[in-house]
Amino acid sequence: MNLITLENISKSYSEKVLLENISLGINEGEKIGIIGINGTGKSTLLKIIAGTEYADKGTITKKNNIVIEFLSQNPDFDMNATVIEQVFRGNSREMQVLRQYEGLLNKTDLSSEEKNKMIKMQDEINNLNLWDKEAEAKSILTRLDINDFNQKVGELSGGQRKRIALATALITPCELLILDEPTNHRDSDTIAWMEEYLNRRKGAVLMITHDRYFLDRVTNRIVEIEKGNLYSYDGNYSIFLEKKAEREELEISAQRKNENRFRRELAWIKRGAKARSTKQKARIDRFDKLKEEMVDLRQDKLEFSSMSSRLGKKIIEIENISKSYDNKLLIKDFSYRILKDDRIGIVGENGIGKSTLIKIINREIEADQGTISIGDTVKIGMFSQETFHMDDNMRVIDFVKEIAEFLPLANGEKISASKMLERFLFQPDIQFNFIGKLSGGEKRRLHLLRVLMGAPNVLLLDEPTNDLDTTTLSILEEFIEEFSGPVITVSHDRYFLDRICNNIFAYEGEGNIERYNGNYTDYLEIMKQSKNMDKEKAVSSKKNINISSSEVKEDGIQNKNIRNKTVKFSFNEKREYEQIDKVIEDLETKLSEIENQLKKEISNYVKINELIKEKEETEGLLEEKMERWEYLNDIAEQINS
Repeated sequence: MNLITLENISKSYSEKVLLENISLGINEGEKIGIIGINGTGKSTLLKIIAGTEYADKGTITKKNNIVIEFLSQNPDFDMNATVIEQVFRGNSREMQVLRQYEGLLNKTDLSSEEKNKMIKMQDEINNLNLWDKEAEAKSILTRLDINDFNQKVGELSGGQRKRIALATALITPCELLILDEPTNHRDSDTIAWMEEYLNRRKGAVLMITHDRYFLDRVTNRIVEIEKGNLYSYDGNYSIFLEKKAEREELEISAQRKNENRFRRELAWIKRGAKARSTKQKARIDRFDKLKEEMVDLRQDKLEFSSMSSRLGKKIIEIENISKSYDNKLLIKDFSYRILKDDRIGIVGENGIGKSTLIKIINREIEADQGTISIGDTVKIGMFSQETFHMDDNMRVIDFVKEIAEFLPLANGEKISASKMLERFLFQPDIQFNFIGKLSGGEKRRLHLLRVLMGAPNVLLLDEPTNDLDTTTLSILEEFIEEFSGPVITVSHDRYFLDRICNNIFAYEGEGNIERYNGNYTDYLEIMKQSKNMDKEKAVSSKKNINISSSEVKEDGIQNKNIRNKTVKFSFNEKREYEQIDKVIEDLETKLSEIENQLKKEISNYVKINELIKEKEETEGLLEEKMERWEYLNDIAEQINS
């Protein structure tokens, strides 16, 4: 059954057209994900469907008495209400009945009138399933890490309030549930729980999210907004990617045919065709119409070149750092030496200290103890959760030019700030707009560009996936794959972590940070295996345990007190340790062969240049493997000691 139908909807803000004559139908049981580049009108479309905003033109037809529940990005709160009252919207009939009944229940001496009232209230409570609703609400709140149901909303943090708003939306009975960024700023466990919850839900769901695994596992239809138009695809995100590629291929094929036809007609016009006959006049009219219909199907994409600065042997060395806030230990005795090819994902619950580690590495804050040593050639690019120090009254192009007017590329060319903005989907007519006119996602994209304009050789990314659309995320992932320096990121985006990471730093409580080889899925598999082991085996599966040692003298003998943890190789580390000597030997042999070839080449300068380049690459790889050999042998010595 159809729940709601939109026909020829248009919406503009000032001169910016967001939606242009779009149509959309939503049926019972559909779980629809809306995607598109930031600033294209996704949230506006949700507000129009929810009825909190109106279209400039078009019609909306809704099923009679349809109940719609809408979770916006900025929900309203009653700061004086308790958590449970906020979930039941404070003065709702349900909350009044429950509170009155609880009040009578706590009285020791009831009048006959009060007893009769309690009996009637019990019937109402049973008819409305209020006990079940309250139990479900408390269960959802607990799952969202809200445990004090009687705490005032005004006493909670912004993140906690948004979790209450999510609980309210999930528990409210409705035929259409609309969610605007429900996965934003949520940890991976909460997102996985939401997937299960929404998959069990029978009603229709319409949502915006940039979490691609979430879209894959929950949705059965994808709606894309692109340049004011709407495209609908049956299936999840993976199917959408396939179908979109097919659609674009057909459009490009049709466009090529039109371009060939246009060139022929243009040549005919240039030869001096005169509109003296009806036949010629009709052909000229067809040419004019074809010219109007010509569109540029080249996609606006974020294209990157390797822009990093030269990076020396020493990068960043972290030695025995610890950090506490308000007597809460966030980082305990953590050490790691960052290597050139590291792609590190930092994971853990919200508020556990992930961003703190990034900020210590970036020297924004100091560790309570331990040291951070940074190489002389290191140039850090930091993409933070906050949108830097954006001045809403500054123009977009000036914000980028503060860093650089031109960006040197790897091929020796330079690209202007304006051209880079175009590659980041900021067309010339937007570049001179004030930053205050941008959407939250567009500001994040602009902040990312500013970071990359500095040509860093080490990237620190603190929640880069929040508020960035799927197109931008895909291109950022492609850029990271080509980036020649290490990347360290805090993220809850499992798709992002799977695609870019080769190491996971996991916060495991009490300040302990453990390192796991592989991407996020590899890490989850290790955690799954650990849960099936007994305690002794679970402890032995831990990775890269940091050893804290102190030296004391007793009776003239020097002893080392080592923290009571067992150092073990991971499966991948053990295999790497067994193979690395052979890998180094092969690289040394290859290097020797290249040097012998260089001695033989005398006049073939093209071949000489190729060999020199290959020699430099082999030397760099050999250096990295030697560093890795050192690290693995350190662990082996600790295991055998």
